[in-house]
Amino acid sequence: MQIENNFSLKNYNTFGIEAKAKQFVAIHSTEELKTVLENYSNDKKFILGGGSNMLLTQNIDALVIHIDLKGKKVINQDDDFVWVESQAGESWHEFVLWTIDQGFGGLENMSLIPGNVGTTPVQNIGAYGREIKDTFVSCEAMEISSHTMRTFTKEECNFGYRESVFKQEAKDQYIITAVVYKLTKRNHKINTSYGDITKELTDKNIITPSLKDVSNAVIAIRQSKLPNPKELGNSGSFFKNPVVAKEDFLKVQVKFPEIKYYEVSPNEVKVPAGWLIEHSGLKGYRKGDAGVHKNQALVIVNYGNASGKELLDLSKFVQKTVFDKYGITIETEVNVI
Repeated sequence: MQIENNFSLKNYNTFGIEAKAKQFVAIHSTEELKTVLENYSNDKKFILGGGSNMLLTQNIDALVIHIDLKGKKVINQDDDFVWVESQAGESWHEFVLWTIDQGFGGLENMSLIPGNVGTTPVQNIGAYGREIKDTFVSCEAMEISSHTMRTFTKEECNFGYRESVFKQEAKDQYIITAVVYKLTKRNHKINTSYGDITKELTDKNIITPSLKDVSNAVIAIRQSKLPNPKELGNSGSFFKNPVVAKEDFLKVQVKFPEIKYYEVSPNEVKVPAGWLIEHSGLKGYRKGDAGVHKNQALVIVNYGNASGKELLDLSKFVQKTVFDKYGITIETEVNVI
C-alpha cells in the first residue's frame, strides 16, 4: 500500500479524461482500508471504484482511495438457490460471466455493463428488464467516520430507479467492500422480453435460450450500440430514462403521437431518453471532441481530447434541446465531479 502524489486518473475513468488526484492509494483488503481511514482521518477523501459512472470536470483535491478488493465465492446454497459473495473491486462483467459459467441465473441480462461490483448497489444498475435489486441480498460497507463494518440489507438500501440509500441519506458515509447476490441454480427465470433480445435470439435460431444464450444476445446488442470505453471514451448511458406522470405525458403524446413509452404504474410512464435525444436531432451530434454517439443517443463520448467541462456542456445542451421540444426533463445518470 503506497500513497502517491499528483497522480494521473486518466486510466481510472472510462471517459479517459486527464485529471490529477492530490493523493492516490489502491486498497486490496479491508485491513488496508481501515488503516488508511485511521491515518488520514482529517483528510478530504474521494472513493473510486471502476471509474465507469463519473465525469471528471476538475482535478481532485483529496486523497483518492481506489477500492481494488478481489475475490468471489459461494457462501450458501440449497437445491434451488445459491448465495454468492463478490468483493467490491471485481469487474462486474467478469463476475456476471463467472456466475453464468457456474450455472447460476439472475444476472445474465446485465452482461457487459461497465464498472465494478462495489458500485452496483449504489446505482441499482439495470439493463434489459433486470435490476440489481432483483437478486441483491446484502452488502458489507465500512463507515468512513468510525472505520467500522456494517451490513446493509436489501430493505435498508431503499432501492429505486438508479437510486439507493448510498445516493441519498448515506451518501459519502460508507465504502462498500463486498456484495451478496441470491441466484438460481435451476428453474431459471429467463427474461427475453425487453429490447431486442428476442430478435437477436430468433436471428440465431435459438428457441429455448440458456443463460449463456441470453448473455451472448445482450453482449451482441450492447456491442452493436455502445462503444468500447477502451476505444472511445464513454460511461455507457449518460442519461436516465425519465419517469413522467401519465396526465403530463398524455399532453405530450397529443402533440407527438409517435413518442415511445412504457407504463411503470397506473399513474406513471417511462419514456426512453435515447428516443427523445435521437428525435431531437442529436444522435451523432458532435462539437469538437465531445459528441453524442452515432449508434446510441443515450451515450456521450469523448473522441479523444475533450475535457470534462466540454462533455458536461454538451450534456446540458442535450437536456435543454430535449426539454425545449418535448417539455420533458432528462436527468444525468453519471456522477459529475
